[in-house]
Formats: sequence, C-alpha cells, structure tokens
Amino acid sequence: MELFIMLGIPGIWQIGIIAVIILLLFGGKKVPELMKGLGSGIKEFKKGISEDDKEDSKESSKESSKEDKK
Repeated sequence: MELFIMLGIPGIWQIGIIAVIILLLFGGKKVPELMKGLGSGIKEFKKGISEDDKEDSKESSKESSKEDKK
C-alpha cells in the first residue's frame, strides 16, 4: 500500500472520488460521449504512430538499398 502512495499511483478510493466528480460535473448522459471521444482520440493517435513507424521503415529500407547499389 505504501508503495502505491510513494509512486503517486491512485488507489481505488481516489479513482472512485474522481469518477463521482466527473459524474457530477458532466452528468450521466454526457460521460459516455466523452469516453467515446477519448477512445477515438487514442485510436487515431495509435494509428498515426504506427503509420509513422511504417514510413520510417520504408525510408530506411530505401536508403539501405541505395547504399547497396553503390
């Protein structure tokens, strides 16, 4: 238990309090919309990261093939 406090990781009670505050601020109908937006944002971020990695690997393979031809 003390390890979680030292690392700054929220416990069950802290997560519950945050959830209640979010419900009070946004209401029960708005929370699912917010979570949907958050999920789609994370999905787009991961998609962008993977596309960037693919472009980097294509560029590096083109550069290595050019070096092999020399």
